[in-house]
Amino acid sequence: MDLKAKRKIEIGLRSDKEFFDELKGLADRLDDGWMPDKPVERLYFDNLPALLKHLTPKRFELLAELRRLGHTSINALAKHLHRQYRNVFDDVKAMERLGLVEKDKSGHFYVPWDEIDATFRLA
Repeated sequence: MDLKAKRKIEIGLRSDKEFFDELKGLADRLDDGWMPDKPVERLYFDNLPALLKHLTPKRFELLAELRRLGHTSINALAKHLHRQYRNVFDDVKAMERLGLVEKDKSGHFYVPWDEIDATFRLA
């Protein structure tokens, strides 16, 4: 049985002030001796247009398929998605820079996340 903890990333919207206020709160808790059970990995964007610029519907589709396929090459992924290699390459590299996709030792790409939790405040 695999006892490896599931990996989860939280995606959301935070202003610079909110981001630094959150960091200060965490630093204060750490100074008081608090230690988290496990790291919480987060990806924040300043606003919804910025998020949607980086996480397009095609990229969400690519993430889901790459997660389902497992470790694979960009070429194999492009063929599977019936998309142009260059477009898939650009999307994979953009998501790799965001930390949503990783590359293994053999050069294949994969989605390390078991769950992506996206939360958006309306007000």
